[in-house]
Amino acid sequence: MEINELTSVIIGAAIEVHRRRGPGLLESAYRVCLAYELRQRGFDAMQEPDEPSRYARNL
Repeated sequence: MEINELTSVIIGAAIEVHRRRGPGLLESAYRVCLAYELRQRGFDAMQEPDEPSRYARNL
């Protein structure tokens, strides 16, 4: 698959997610939906693992 075709498929999947789910979801919800759409299109899509963030406040 050429880069332009790959880009088109990814953007199409993202547009489909936005069309179905609309605006306002958390990024994590969009990631789940986009991975699903990409798998439906034959890709072996993986999601980023949710890692707890560390926050330290220096006084």
